[in-house]
Formats: sequence, C-alpha cells, structure tokens
Amino acid sequence: MPVFLDDWQVDLAYSCSQKGLSCPPGMSPFTMGPRALDKLERRQTKVANWYLDASLLRKYWGSDRAYHHTAPVNMTYAIREALRLVAEEGLETRWQRHQATAEQLWAGLAEMGLVCHVEEAYRLPTLTTVKVPDGVDAKAVARLLLDEHNIEIGGGLGDLAGQVWRIGLMGSNSHSDRVETLLEALGQVLKQVGR
Repeated sequence: MPVFLDDWQVDLAYSCSQKGLSCPPGMSPFTMGPRALDKLERRQTKVANWYLDASLLRKYWGSDRAYHHTAPVNMTYAIREALRLVAEEGLETRWQRHQATAEQLWAGLAEMGLVCHVEEAYRLPTLTTVKVPDGVDAKAVARLLLDEHNIEIGGGLGDLAGQVWRIGLMGSNSHSDRVETLLEALGQVLKQVGR
C-alpha cells in the first residue's frame, strides 16, 4: 500500500523482505530521514548492542568501510530481483492490485456470512482479520486449510487468540485466482466443521 516516506516526513521506517516483496526472509529494508540522522550524529553514548547500531552500519556503507558484518550476498540478489519485479509491474499498479484483491476477499467473506474484525475504512489491503464464528474452532479450521488445501492462515494473537483469523494477501499471493481458491477452500472447511 502507498507509503510516502519523504512527503510524510517519516523519520525512521523498516520492513521485511518476505511479505509484499515475496522475497526470502532475512533482509530488512531500512531508512532514516534527516531528523533521525541528526539525532544519531548527536548521540553522546555508545549503542549498547551490535546488531542495530545504526552509527556502525552507516560506517559500513561509508567511504571508511568499517567492518560490521558479512553481507548476505544471495539475499541482496534476491531482494534486487524482487524489486525488479515491482518495477516491472509498476508500483501504482501493484498498489491497485492489492486493493482489488482485498476487496474481492472482503466481498467473498461477506457472502459466506463472515465478518471482518476491522471497519473497512481502517483495513489494510495486505492483511484481513476475520472474526471466527461462534462455536467454530479457529485452530481446527486453520489446520484443515493447511492439511487439505495447502493454504496457511494465521490465528489471532494476544487478546484475539482463538477469536480471529489473519489472512495475508501480499506480493505473489495477492491475485484474484488465489483469493478464489482461498474462499472456496474456506467454504468447504467451514462445512466440514459444522458451520
């Protein structure tokens, strides 16, 4: 979905490679805006850890080339390829595709009598949280989807454990045919569990 780091004056942002980019996990795109860099430069104490020491990481990419880590070369190529695919599709086209497949999912869930946990105005197109109907075992449904249809959905976390399913439509999973497959499988599984 659209994120405008410069226009919104975002100070610091990070993500992961495996979700919307459909790249293997292990890389984290990371950016710091001018205010964050200024704060970093004015730091009076050493960073207490090695792995997220942005001042040391900055030197790694600077002209001094201070050692920080051995870069994961294969992952660098993987994320480059994932970004090439985004550029090939077009960023705005990708945003539109994700919105369209989310709306397809929401409509299909509603036709099945399922309710989303979040009001439509606040939903993310990449992650839909669905209320588990009364009397339905959330884990049993997720297990049947995985075992019989090779489709994995997440369960609720924290206070929502057992009360919702989390359905991700990101990157290569955000296509109309995959939404149709999911809705059909979910309908079959719900019938199996007596709904």
